[in-house]
Amino acid sequence: MSDFKKMNDADLAKTLKEKREALRVFRFGVAGSKTRNVKEASVLRRDIARVMTEISSKKNN
Repeated sequence: MSDFKKMNDADLAKTLKEKREALRVFRFGVAGSKTRNVKEASVLRRDIARVMTEISSKKNN
């Protein structure tokens, strides 16, 4: 979480885009029956929420 606080707005937007793309690829991989780490989806969703929270807190301040 502290890593996200140190990032500027452009880096946060880039990270958010990368995490969303990784989650999308993971979901399609699961649909294609590729066996993967099932915890990866929850970790990605949690990271996306953390990035979005940091973006929102920077906008409010």
